[in-house]
Amino acid sequence: MAIPEQVPGQEYDYEALPSNYGLGRNMLAGAFAGIAEHAVMYPVDLLKTRMQVLHPTTGGLYTGITNAVSTIYRIEGWRTLWKGVSSVIVGAGPAHAVYFGTYEVVKELAGGNVDEGHHPIAAALSGSAATIASDALMNPFDEGLQAFYVSYPTTLCMTVPFTATQFVAYESISKVINPSQDYDPFTHCISGGLAGAVAAGITTPLDVVKTLLQTRGLAQNEEIRSAKGLFNAAAIIKRQFGWSGFLRGARPRIISTMPSTAICWTSYEMAKAYFKRQVD
Repeated sequence: MAIPEQVPGQEYDYEALPSNYGLGRNMLAGAFAGIAEHAVMYPVDLLKTRMQVLHPTTGGLYTGITNAVSTIYRIEGWRTLWKGVSSVIVGAGPAHAVYFGTYEVVKELAGGNVDEGHHPIAAALSGSAATIASDALMNPFDEGLQAFYVSYPTTLCMTVPFTATQFVAYESISKVINPSQDYDPFTHCISGGLAGAVAAGITTPLDVVKTLLQTRGLAQNEEIRSAKGLFNAAAIIKRQFGWSGFLRGARPRIISTMPSTAICWTSYEMAKAYFKRQVD
């Protein structure tokens, strides 16, 4: 796995993938990234679910993250934090394989690998295509075919802007802090985390709308409970909470997104660099 001998005056550029690298290796790297991200972040997601869904009121069972962890550990044992992780990993592997495989293919077709320049349009297109493909694969398994046809367009309205923004931000930040584009886990981690923060912040209004639609059945407010569709939900938020209502939860969303995207991008770039060395 040693880095191939370099020509004097040239730097090793793992981004310059050889012609025999293959889509399969990108998909394997993507699967590894998805498994790593979801395995590490699963306890955090479980805590969020318990605090937001099982106990949606402010007077719930847990008073905060620390209290939730200590209570679960004391009553149910630490293994509870990873209960059900295997089923999540089984889905995350294929989904991220398609996600990153599509990203690399579309990026190449859109000219994102031409010279060493910055290509934000190619990044946005490849990110959008990646989430369209992965959602098309996984949503039928999550919701069933009938529900898929109903929810898929709504899902894309939420995921496409987030992913497009994340990919543009990641590649832009990477160009600034790692202009040589050499394999560097630290800069990949920083770029991934900051990209997630940017994407989460910009798309918070969409997430607020999505959350209202997903939790309307629990609402005591009759208008919220009867919300229908994206535009109606957005109108309700504006009417009841004002423009500031679209930014509710921005800070915790950004904080929880940053480690996920940092882990995902770092793992993906690490696996991609490993396979590059294997081919060479």
